Amino acid sequence: MPKCFNLTASATWCFRTTFTSSGLRSTITDLGDGTTIHCWVPKSPDPTKPNVVLIHGFGVNAVWQWRETVKILAPHVNVYVPDLLFFGDSYTTRQDRSESFQAQCLKRVMEANSVGKVRVVGMSYGGFVVYSFAAQFKDCVERVVIICSGVCLEEKDIKNGMFPVDNVDDAAAILVPQTPEAMRELMRYTFVNPPKGVPSCLLKDYIEEMCLEFLEEKKDLLRAIPKDRRLADLPKIPQPTLILWGDKDQVFPVELAHRLQRHLGENAELIIIEGTGHSCAYEKSEEFHKHLKTFLLG
Repeated sequence: MPKCFNLTASATWCFRTTFTSSGLRSTITDLGDGTTIHCWVPKSPDPTKPNVVLIHGFGVNAVWQWRETVKILAPHVNVYVPDLLFFGDSYTTRQDRSESFQAQCLKRVMEANSVGKVRVVGMSYGGFVVYSFAAQFKDCVERVVIICSGVCLEEKDIKNGMFPVDNVDDAAAILVPQTPEAMRELMRYTFVNPPKGVPSCLLKDYIEEMCLEFLEEKKDLLRAIPKDRRLADLPKIPQPTLILWGDKDQVFPVELAHRLQRHLGENAELIIIEGTGHSCAYEKSEEFHKHLKTFLLG
């Protein structure tokens, strides 16, 4: 049977074109310790505009996660869009798999680009990295946006049945799908109304392009998240924080959104987007981007 047209690679090319037409350019920063970070940066940053860093979630790279957001924000802010380690063209030979290390690498990339104050946005796994960034580098972070990211989860939550799976390895099988069936299961978890009728050959194409490389490293990133995690140990970040969440999120239940708001207190604003799941940014894009833009520019 002939292979389907390589739609994923073609879509990636289109998304990259969107980034370049929005005034961004692709860069690689060698941090000198076996770590290289790919990041989209403004071709001509405007010193009068705020700097916004967009951090993607699991399973996608920067251009797939933020293609719509970049078009909306680029006219108003200096947008920086990195690939996290083991996604896109970012890689390290070091063994640290923590979100703390991811955040430290991103801080060094910002320094390499002479970026001072930033407003940071994290989607899902990216929210863990953003939260760590804001906690470690308080003086340079002005505002924080956490989107469907269970930064307040505790290791015991997994054993206590908060999530659809009861161990990290099962979660990895879903979040890093290796078969069309697993890809469909992932879509059922992330969308309230998942796409239907997608041919298996297109799903295989996506998996080959996005999910096969650095498989074990990505599993290690997932394993590092809940290990010894306790709410009592989570620092309270001081920056104004917007929490955006889908009310029907099955990956990180909305209970975690309320827990995070309680943890941060008056610094945090929680907005629940009704009728959406983990992919609230796509399911109700207009509403999502209205809240995001208002907060970042406020």
